[in-house]
Amino acid sequence: MSFDQKLLEKIAQVEKGGAEKYHAKNRETGKLFARERIRLLVDEGSFVEDAKLANNLDAELPSDGVVIGVGKVAGRPVAIMANDSTVKAGSWGARTVEKILRIQETAKGLRCPLLYLVDSAGARITDQVEMFPGRRGAGRIFYNEVHMSGEVPQVCLLFGPSAAGGAYIPAFCDIVIMVDGNASMYLGSPRMAEMVIGEKVTLEEMGGAKMHCSVSGVGDVLVKTEQEAIEAAKRYISFFPENFTQAPPRAEPKSPKSSGKRVDEIIPADQNKPFDMYALINELIDEGSWFEVKKLFAQELITGLGRIDGRPVGIVANQPKYKGGVLFVDSADKAARFIWLCDAFNIPLLYLADVPGFMIGTKVERAGIIRAGAKMISAVSEASVPKICVVVRKAYGAGLYAMSGPGFAPDATLALPQAMIAVMGPEAAVNAVYFNKIQEKPEAERAAYVQQLRDEYRQDVDIYKLASELVVDEIVPGDRLRHELLQRYELYSRRFQPREAKKHGVYPV
Repeated sequence: MSFDQKLLEKIAQVEKGGAEKYHAKNRETGKLFARERIRLLVDEGSFVEDAKLANNLDAELPSDGVVIGVGKVAGRPVAIMANDSTVKAGSWGARTVEKILRIQETAKGLRCPLLYLVDSAGARITDQVEMFPGRRGAGRIFYNEVHMSGEVPQVCLLFGPSAAGGAYIPAFCDIVIMVDGNASMYLGSPRMAEMVIGEKVTLEEMGGAKMHCSVSGVGDVLVKTEQEAIEAAKRYISFFPENFTQAPPRAEPKSPKSSGKRVDEIIPADQNKPFDMYALINELIDEGSWFEVKKLFAQELITGLGRIDGRPVGIVANQPKYKGGVLFVDSADKAARFIWLCDAFNIPLLYLADVPGFMIGTKVERAGIIRAGAKMISAVSEASVPKICVVVRKAYGAGLYAMSGPGFAPDATLALPQAMIAVMGPEAAVNAVYFNKIQEKPEAERAAYVQQLRDEYRQDVDIYKLASELVVDEIVPGDRLRHELLQRYELYSRRFQPREAKKHGVYPV
């Protein structure tokens, strides 16, 4: 046998992954082989693999259970790490960890996105001394993720489990795409929870995809199939530059997918009547460009990526249709993380404000609403990308601050003609200020008196008065809003804002 033939046979053996029975088990649950996932992700023929022969002397550990390399997606370079769940359930040994560290170093050196295709049972306990505690042990993976955060995009596609310490790989990524029914992450398994703390719980309840995408907020996008997850990852990175030094890529401009209704028909005049903010978003962004982040989590706030005239824009919008658009602890956390994401990679921000303010009451106070609100306002304050605040209907109290109101240095504060900015709404303000006087009135006169006071309050915070006082920069008719935005983003893209000369703030988290 020639040397070349021996090598080709060895490579063919390694590329098969684990035993056929493990491939068959994966097929039964709709899971693809790690190398097939990579094939679907990258441009044809573009993947260049590293360390394929790691641990090749052990027939049961081909590539030591992980595939790493660099390929191209839509012509742009991406680094990839993919667990092979047919090899010891994708668990980590010493060489697995070293390979992950090396692809992180490659991504950092090339300044290109890194995609983690995760499907791993966690560390191999039998290898713990070699792979767990040392300077190039598993902890270094998370250290690298933190230091790469904001430097290059880091994306996690979670196809199966991400157990114990390995759960921090998705946690430190910019976005986590989870396959319903197969993906899970947890620090301790249901079996361990029962043994250690006496809790009986299912895997889905403990760390399933639906739970993490709707309750904990660790997951960002829930999909039904692996193919869907791969397509979602491709779409997501299309909004981002390869690294923080670049501008986000423009796409071919498209007109919005209009409902046929005028904006003033979509938005009710009654400040307290709910409407669907997605209807307004669809009137503003290019057709087919919407990519929502954390759709199922804290639904009173919408966060997502879209394009306006081909330009990527990050949108933070209150959703009056859900809990009245009031901000809660989870929605403040959701907003802060999304704002930090967009700001890190030079994606302009658009705030669509229709917010009564932050939630009040003992439940949210104990949950840390002040801390969470401060976190959101910190993110809003720090963002140095072009940012526009549009007061759609109302912006009351600290809700105005959280949605990048005039005091938070937006490039512009725009208002639709029906908009209102105030410390609180007319109903609450009149009750707070005039309660005793209202009670002194005869009951038959109270309703008319209250209405008079509310009308006077509305006149005091009239949007034209606020424009006269330079609180808002422009009042824009609804049918002109998209054009106004695309013009302004084109102009503001030229602005330069240097970073402050300090290490970092002390964040309220």
